[in-house]
Amino acid sequence: MKKTGIWLDQKEANVITLIGDIVNNKTIYSDIETRERFEGESKTYGRFGDQYLNNEKSKKNKINDLTTKYLNSIIKEVEQTDEILIFGPAQTKIKLENLIHNNAKISAKLIEVQKAENMTENQKVAYVKKFFNN
Repeated sequence: MKKTGIWLDQKEANVITLIGDIVNNKTIYSDIETRERFEGESKTYGRFGDQYLNNEKSKKNKINDLTTKYLNSIIKEVEQTDEILIFGPAQTKIKLENLIHNNAKISAKLIEVQKAENMTENQKVAYVKKFFNN
């Protein structure tokens, strides 16, 4: 039986897979850049007559697109697993949970979503082992 724990935040996701006593650990990095500055950018707005324009909407759309791409790559990684645990410190885990619930193939495989703090690699593996052994 293949069991997978996913620790994630906005920067990276650690996909820890347990197959019996064998532990596989894979890191998936995101391309999300929240503080991006474009070359030649001097102000956060432009003025045309009595209108002020800014690029907040396009930045937000870009972040949303990159987040969706990042979460879909995580889902693709865990499609062949039997049970899934999601844990981590950020709100990204809630977005991943919503995407999984919208995916009919793997929505029944999601066991639990838990809040967890930043951990080392060994602590993450121990957390997943402890969860699935109880």
